[in-house]
Amino acid sequence: MAAEQGNNQSVERAAAVLRALAEGRPELRVSDVASMVGLGPSTTSRLLATLEAVDLVERDPVSNLYRLGLGTLPLAAVAANRHPVHRASRMVLQGLAARTGLGANAAVRRGDALMFLCNFEGPRAPKSQTQAGHTAPLHATGIGKCLLSGMTAEERRALLGEPLAAHTEFTAVSHEALDAAVEEVRRTGYAVEANERALGRASFAAPVRDAADEIVAAISLWGPASVLGEEETRSVLAREVIECADAVSQALGAR
Repeated sequence: MAAEQGNNQSVERAAAVLRALAEGRPELRVSDVASMVGLGPSTTSRLLATLEAVDLVERDPVSNLYRLGLGTLPLAAVAANRHPVHRASRMVLQGLAARTGLGANAAVRRGDALMFLCNFEGPRAPKSQTQAGHTAPLHATGIGKCLLSGMTAEERRALLGEPLAAHTEFTAVSHEALDAAVEEVRRTGYAVEANERALGRASFAAPVRDAADEIVAAISLWGPASVLGEEETRSVLAREVIECADAVSQALGAR
């Protein structure tokens, strides 16, 4: 039993090292990684050497800095491509971005955050740092509000706690405000986010359902707040998002 626990601990530590390399600067020193994962430098160095040997980590021969290795790429690609939401939404989102010139995302809930599965950008979308695998807050995004709309108010409070983090002055930081936003999603079929996560950006989002009629994902159309705030285009873009979410839902077996 002790050996099994030791093996599990090694896997957990290796996973923590990989996450540190994914979340930190592009290249890190051993001491940087050790500080981020809470391990000693010698232990961290051994883990990095083992991960380098199996091509999951690379070390620059000149600077001796570490970065994620290309061996992680096939694993990530397979995980994404085999996810049903990714498969169902990829072509739909490409078309949405092409038609509108804006950005289009799909995401699922992972614990108390959302994780993007795919992202496409049209020419009118501002440069985005969002990539597949990135996470974002649920309460400050249109996609997040859609994902939360499948939960009760009590479940949302238990999941997110309080207070809710303020990302800008427009972020809803009370559960009462979030409740109202979720009810609006249920009433209209889509969510609106304007300047809540980042100033100057806005989005429309709609929930995606599976064959059991459960909300399993959401998609969004995002771009400059000035564009998405135009009254004459708002209803058109919202309808586009809803129709695309319906198409993805149907591909997942929803009726």
